[in-house]
Order: sequence, then C-alpha cells, then structure tokens
Amino acid sequence: MLDSKIPPGDLANKWSDYKSKVPLVSPANKLNIDVIIIGTGLAGASAASSLAEMGYNVKAFCFQDSPRRAHSIAAQGGINAAKNYQNDGDSVYRLFYDTIKGGDYRSREANVHRLAEVSTNIIDQCVAQGVPFAREYGGTLDNRSFGGVQVSRTFYARGQTGQQLLLGAYSALSRQISKGSVKMYNRHEMLDVVMIDGVARGIIARNLLTGQYERHFGHAVVLATGGYGNVFYLSTNAMGSNVTAAWKAYKKGAMFGNPCFTQIHPTCIPVSGEYQSKLTLMSESLRNDGRIWVPLKKGDNRNPESIPEDERDYYLERRYPAFGNLVPRDIASRAAKERCDEGYGVGATKMAVYLDFKDAISNLGEDTVRSRYGNLFQMYNKITGDDPYKTPMRIYPAVHYTMGGLWVDYNLMTSVPGLYSIGESNFSDHGANRLGASALMQGLADGYFVLPYTIGEFLSKDIRTERISTEDEHFIKAEKNAKSRNETLLNIKGKKSVESLHRELGKIMWDNCGMSRNEKDLKNALIQIKDLKNNFWNNVFVPGSDSELNLELEKAGRVADFIELGELMIYDALDREESCGGHFREEHQTPEGEALRDDENYTFVSAWEYKGEDLEPELHKEDLNYKAVSYTHLTLPTKA
Repeated sequence: MLDSKIPPGDLANKWSDYKSKVPLVSPANKLNIDVIIIGTGLAGASAASSLAEMGYNVKAFCFQDSPRRAHSIAAQGGINAAKNYQNDGDSVYRLFYDTIKGGDYRSREANVHRLAEVSTNIIDQCVAQGVPFAREYGGTLDNRSFGGVQVSRTFYARGQTGQQLLLGAYSALSRQISKGSVKMYNRHEMLDVVMIDGVARGIIARNLLTGQYERHFGHAVVLATGGYGNVFYLSTNAMGSNVTAAWKAYKKGAMFGNPCFTQIHPTCIPVSGEYQSKLTLMSESLRNDGRIWVPLKKGDNRNPESIPEDERDYYLERRYPAFGNLVPRDIASRAAKERCDEGYGVGATKMAVYLDFKDAISNLGEDTVRSRYGNLFQMYNKITGDDPYKTPMRIYPAVHYTMGGLWVDYNLMTSVPGLYSIGESNFSDHGANRLGASALMQGLADGYFVLPYTIGEFLSKDIRTERISTEDEHFIKAEKNAKSRNETLLNIKGKKSVESLHRELGKIMWDNCGMSRNEKDLKNALIQIKDLKNNFWNNVFVPGSDSELNLELEKAGRVADFIELGELMIYDALDREESCGGHFREEHQTPEGEALRDDENYTFVSAWEYKGEDLEPELHKEDLNYKAVSYTHLTLPTKA
C-alpha cells in the first residue's frame, strides 16, 4: 500500500536521473492548471513563487495578516549547506551522512541525499535574492558549526536567519502576486480538503475577518503549514501554529508518519510561571561559543560568577568529548533534564542549566561575541533582566520541532493523489531527530528545487482535467461539514475556556509523552486524553458566532484537532518499543542512560491510517533500507 516511489539506480545519481526523465508540463498547459498552496512560510512562499514563475496559476493561503508573519521568521541560528568554504572536510556525502546519523537512522536515504545535493543551490538562490549572510573580511560567506556535526556548514545572518530568508522568499512571492500569477488570500484558514473521485481537488476555507466560508478548486493542493509542537501547549512555536490543515488531510486518507517524533530544543529560556503561554528559543548557535554547566554540588544557590572552575561540571564536555557542547539536540536535552532531575539544576525553579560565555568573551573579545550574538543577548536581557555578557544564561529544553507529519513519497505527495505536503508539515527528511539549521534547508529545498519538478509528474497526467465548478456536490458537502462543526462548537455553551483545556492537554502530553516516555504513563495518558476529549465536546465555551472575527472559535477548532493528534502520538509512542532520537522510551536505554535503538525491528517509518471516529488507527510500515551508510551509535557509553 505504501509506495515511496524512490527512483532506481545509484544513490548519488537518483535525483539528477529523476529530473532528466520526469514528465513535464508545457507552458501552454500550465496556464490552465490551478495549484492551491496552504501556508506561506519558507516552504510555502518558495513553492508558490517558483510554481507561479513556471507558469502555473497559484492560490496561496495564510491565516496571518501577511505572509511575512509566518513562523519561519522566528528561526535564528542558520541554514546548512555543503559548500565547504572552510575546507574542513565537508561534502554532499558528509551532510547526507550527518543527517542520517543525527536522525538516528530513521529517515529515507534517497530523500536525505537529495536534500544534501540541493543544499548548495539554496545558498546561491538566497544570495541572489539579497539575503545578508554574514561574511568574512575578504567577502566570502561565513560559516559556523551546529550540534551533531564536526564541520562548519551553517550560513547565518546574525541571529535573524529565518527572518532574512523569509524576506527573500516573500519578495519572490510578492513579485508573482504583482504579476497576477499568485492570488493571495490573507487571513484565511483551511477547514477541509475537497476530494473528488479519490483525488484532492480543492479546499474549504474560512475568511477569518468576515466569517465567510469559501470554496476553492485546484488541480493539486500543497500543504506547507509547519509543525504541530503546540500540542504541548508550551512550545517555542508561534501561538497560532497548528495541525488543522494536516489533520483534515489525515482524516481524508493522507497517512500520518512518525507522529511521536518530536524534538526538544536544548537552549530555551526556562518557564518562569503558570501564566506563560509560550516559550522563547535561544538559538543553538550559542552552543558554538557558550559552555554548558551545572554546579558540582546539589542545590548550590551561589551566584554563578562566584562558583570557581573546579566546582563546575561541564557535563556535555565530560560525557561526549568528541562533540562537547555541540552534541545533537536530543542528547543535549536529555542530559540537561537528567542533571536537573538529579538535583543539580539552577535558578529559582531548579529547572535550568547555565550557558556561559565567559571563556568566549575572554578569548575572542566582547566585540566579536556581540557581532555574532548581539541581538540574541539583547532578547535574553529583555525577557529575563540578566546581562549575558556578565552572567551566564539560564536555559532548559522545550518543545521546538516535529519530525513527524504527513507521510509523503519521493515526489512529496501524500497517500492522497494530488495532495502534497512540504517543509515541516510532512514527516520530513530528518528521521527521529533534526540537526540544527536543517529546518530552513528542508523548507527551501522543497519549495524552490524539489516540488517544482515532482509535481509535474502528477500534473502532466492531469492536463485534460477541466476546472471543476465549486457548485459541485463535493464542494457543497465539504462546506456543510465545516460549518456544522463550527456550529457544534458554538452551541456547546459549557463552562471551560478553550485555553484551559489546551493547557490540560499540554500537561498530559509533556508529562507522559515529552522528553521521556514509558508504557505505564503512555497508557494512562491515553485514558486522560479520551476523558479530556469528552470534556471538551461537552463543556467548552466558545463565545460569539462564525459570521464574524472570532479568535476563540479559531482556537477551539485547532485545540479539538490537537486533542485527536495527541491520541495518535500516544499510539505511535506505545508501538515503537525502542529509543531513538526525540523518542526516548525509558524501558529501552543503556545502563548509562543513553538511547537504545532496535535496528532489527524498528527501522521503518510508522504511517498511520485514519479508520474513523473513536476507532484505533491502522499502522502501516515503510521499511528503511540503508545501502550507503552503516549503523553507528553517536553517543558514548560513559556517564557520571
């Protein structure tokens, strides 16, 4: 049932051979083809501008007031590419290998190698757009290292890389909007996929300002809606980030891949109180020059500046000397949690560790450190009141990225014909753990360089399909269902706010399916989520109506989808009896507390099929066969 459609042939030549043989759509035929794109972050904006430039008619949708407000703008540290400017041994193969290895051998070889190949083109594309990457004195683009690698391949624009890349993609998108090749629908939210004869042929959207429901036809539909980290309530994601578009696709037959693979980022500002609704990321790039430590003495309440060197535990450098502070994110996160759980945490809550720049300032000078991280230090100072130039930052892991998402084949098509998923919304190229600075790489690779080729394979067979009227019964039925759901939410008239129920869900997920999981807690979480779901649909209060701007109604629909997603994540975490990457099952660890993979039994993608309301989903498996790499374990079997 699962056909990944990986082209035959040698791994290094698969993508080039594919491009030379893939069916094309002639310019004249492109004029008669409509493509719908949901989401206008890096993946969506780059895809919309590229397809429009090629001649397709594109409709682009975002729930923000402008594509410039997409969450991609929040990315800080950088974007990976195998340019090897530093001449330190990098190559396409090494980027490919690092990605496979960093993902704990749970990603598809062919897709990852393609990503590594395309990476070099991304930088050239962005430079041509005017993205102000950092440069060396002689004018060469500068690089820095990120976690999980031993080379410098991360291109950056201070701590604003996502913002600058999005401005580049937005400028390309705006050009196509001005030409009339892209019709932009701001403040619109997709509520359903319209299926006709088993093919995705359009969407139902709601104008969030007027409440009006709209029907839109497309020969193909592309989802570029980001990840679902907000299922945990507290995360580094923008508060509007949600799973709704992907979830509607799942309920229409698109399989959901590896939903339990969620990434915990190791360098976030710790929670400071119950009032918080969002967490703030501190770029992983800080780990290049900052050193992570805790006091050697439990419960040490001294100011960090007064703790001498011989009373500090630089635990990452001690445990993982080959990578030091630049170990992959999952390892750094678990190590921080373990130190805090053992009583070595710092700060008022004792749920934090130090990220110290004293040595970097001493060795490099404050001006150099300021040039690299000045805006990040400023942001930290504004949030916490502490000056990182004088006192160490306090950091703690937080939910950041989701490696799971809609299952897609090599063409980026879901299991529903005509429905594509790109960027973080698909199960991605990252396996069980994403390397830092690779999210931006994947989003732009999919949008600029992969989808423009692969979508042609489907559309080339669809050129005789005329535009279907939105008065078709399938559109009418889908709109009716979307309206009915919102009316149900509005008519419950319960006593619990959407926000409080979301917070309850987040606590269930974080406590039982967060940084570590075990069978007992997961089974208990499944019961709790079912109870929460029942409570939501019987006791939520949504004021207002659906014929106007109604933020609570928007939020209610998204939280309802998050609750169902939480169930699926639990099913997936229960089924995967191993520890790998962002999925750490406490029953499966080494005596030293490191992740224990089961390569013999779990080297596959978990693809879940929706079977109906209140029915357990069905698991399908895509076996992963590695020919170009061999299994290794990144972690070292030493722990104090």
